[in-house]
Amino acid sequence: MSAHSHIEKIDKEPELVSANPPPLVYPFGQSPYYRKLGDPGPLGLYGFASTTFILSMYNVQARGILTPNVVVGMALFVGGLAQFVAGMWEFATSNTFGATAFTMYGGFWMSFGTIFIPGSGITAAYDSPSELESALGIYLFTWMVVTFLLLVATLRRNMGLVVLFFFLTITFALLGAGKFSVAHGVTLTKAGGGFGIITAMVAFYVGTAQMLNDRRSSWFVLPLGQIPQREMV
Repeated sequence: MSAHSHIEKIDKEPELVSANPPPLVYPFGQSPYYRKLGDPGPLGLYGFASTTFILSMYNVQARGILTPNVVVGMALFVGGLAQFVAGMWEFATSNTFGATAFTMYGGFWMSFGTIFIPGSGITAAYDSPSELESALGIYLFTWMVVTFLLLVATLRRNMGLVVLFFFLTITFALLGAGKFSVAHGVTLTKAGGGFGIITAMVAFYVGTAQMLNDRRSSWFVLPLGQIPQREMV
């Protein structure tokens, strides 16, 4: 870490700098130094996409896998911690939507992974399997509501995010319904896994598009379908 790395500013909005002016006197002879923050979006999207892809493959019972516990490590540290950290950095870059989405889903993956840790005692607290399924169904439907609200927030951003949150909303709906249904639970869970795989692929694409959006450091860019912003009068 450089001697000046503690002084970080973004120059997107001049009023942010004027509201938080740099110190007039620098200790130990340091000179003024400003470093633009990198885009945390690709980190958060890759963390989300990779963990979602693995769990969705288990949900469709790929290669006969019925137990999803291998995803716990990914959920806690990649989908969880990495995405949560990306959310914190989005706050620093003044991106409220990105900060909210990444932090929320980072928390989701950490909480979801904790459910499958035997030492947590969460699943052991339920004597009835049907009660556990109902509890998980409510959990998943709650995240469907959160995802739908975030979908509404993407409608003036770009089509990549709109498609991502649209498929994610359907994924949560199908997985939640699978926990409530006795007769069609397996079918609905597999369908949710299928939509989850699509969601993961879209997230990989959007993350890659964001990482390649600087024409100075990439040979090409990927379109995201930018939606025209509302003009302020």
